[in-house]
Amino acid sequence: MTAITPLEFIHKKGIFGDHHKKNESDLLKIKEVKNLTIIQLVQYKRSKINLNDIKIESLEVPEKNSTVNSNKETRILWSAPRTWLICSSKENIIGAIKRSCKETDFAITDISQSRAVMQIQGFYAKELLKKGSPINFNEFEVNKCVGTIFHGIAVVIDSISNNPDTFNLLVLRSFGESFYHHITDSALEFGYVGI
Repeated sequence: MTAITPLEFIHKKGIFGDHHKKNESDLLKIKEVKNLTIIQLVQYKRSKINLNDIKIESLEVPEKNSTVNSNKETRILWSAPRTWLICSSKENIIGAIKRSCKETDFAITDISQSRAVMQIQGFYAKELLKKGSPINFNEFEVNKCVGTIFHGIAVVIDSISNNPDTFNLLVLRSFGESFYHHITDSALEFGYVGI
């Protein structure tokens, strides 16, 4: 049985919005990120383990707020004090986490099916995000993340790249459809490609 992704029935492929006389490579690109495992890792208050001793897929667990440590397949996002989101396309990431983080020190929860993940990419990606969120995206760098709102919907924004600007947007699955419509509606001004 194949899982139905949160945006499978509403995400449209094609070119939309103000794209007349624009090169397709200059348009925003919007896609649903599929086959991503999302794990919430929470260190128990009573845990005495030193975070410097923990490595997941050779990545340190970030201790500074809004920081992301990443490699090709896995991203560890600081979410709150003693709380992280681990987003990975790696096949057995849960096993790697359990080997590094003992159950006596950490709560490990798979929240993959409760999230919808979209990726926006392009020169106007920051301008699109400014339309619905109070964050200063002019100073938002690669490998930074933030929990914020976008048109009243809670979202985690993860900056993947700046060449071109690329962001992963994580929202609760139940808000996925509304969030998708807010994003695509905001993108019409710039023109976008649904991929």
